[in-house]
Amino acid sequence: MIEIGPALVSFDVLRQKFCCNLPACKGACCVLGDAGAPLTITEAGDLEDYLDELRPYLSTDGLLSILELGAWVRDVDGELVTPLIHGKECAYTLFEDGIAFCSIEKAFNDGVIPFNKPVSCHLYPIRIKEYPDYDAVNYDRWDICNPAREEASHQGLPVYLFVREALIRKYGTEWFEQLDYAAKNLDFSKYDIDPS
Repeated sequence: MIEIGPALVSFDVLRQKFCCNLPACKGACCVLGDAGAPLTITEAGDLEDYLDELRPYLSTDGLLSILELGAWVRDVDGELVTPLIHGKECAYTLFEDGIAFCSIEKAFNDGVIPFNKPVSCHLYPIRIKEYPDYDAVNYDRWDICNPAREEASHQGLPVYLFVREALIRKYGTEWFEQLDYAAKNLDFSKYDIDPS
């Protein structure tokens, strides 16, 4: 791992390749899993405050789930997450031509709301675990993302570059520039790590 500011970043974030392949995976990350998307306190509040603006972007089942459960819920660990529809897809999921998209992101891109999808989703396949003294920044390998890894073998995009915008959103431009410098200049052979 490498330490940059408040974060300990796994070498996999710098070395492994990733590139979403939505036609192949169909946006399965919005549908599968045992809980909704992790939320910050600010994000949970934003979802409550902008529910009226989000309504046109929600599916009927998604809206009913939100009206029943709330704009956010707590998971079994007490963490803030998006609600699910009947224990399946995220309530903010919108399907187009059989592919799952985020209604929050669509509303943001349309200029209807001032915030993007949860940073936890924006960062994926990076997962961040916050500890009192540091953040652990890791590459999450989920089998539903095998098409993304196959696509990346052609695209050649390191994980940290794939989620560049999200990392800047989370930690800022200066932090990202330090990460980029490390990725391009670190001698991985010193750490007995396969650079591929």
